[in-house]
Amino acid sequence: MNFDIAFIVDDDPIHQFGMKVLLKKVKLSKEILVYHNGQEAIDALLDLMEKGGELPSIIFLDLNMPIKDGWGFLDDFVKIPHNNRRKVVVYVVSSSINPTDQERAKEYEVVSNYMVKPIHENQLTEVLEELGLIGS
Repeated sequence: MNFDIAFIVDDDPIHQFGMKVLLKKVKLSKEILVYHNGQEAIDALLDLMEKGGELPSIIFLDLNMPIKDGWGFLDDFVKIPHNNRRKVVVYVVSSSINPTDQERAKEYEVVSNYMVKPIHENQLTEVLEELGLIGS
């Protein structure tokens, strides 16, 4: 296992299921937590901090969700005053191939990369390689 906690923030149950299967297969993290929108995920992060827990090591974030979308999540996430936040790796995972979305995601320092759905095992392996967790 490479990470303690991974978050999947996505409202699509099929994508949630597929990501959980892939994350377990590549042994990316010990625990995988799923949130259906950005507000649920922000609330969970604030709750973790309040209880003195560690923030997740990696977050796979969809952009288009109800209640609070991925952009709203990112806007709130960068305001979290927590030292551990700097260690969190955020990957935007979206069905959008719009170059404007990809460029906008790059404006957030916390976003490590932009991945287009569906995600495949080799893409997750590349993530591990990028993070230096496995050799290429």
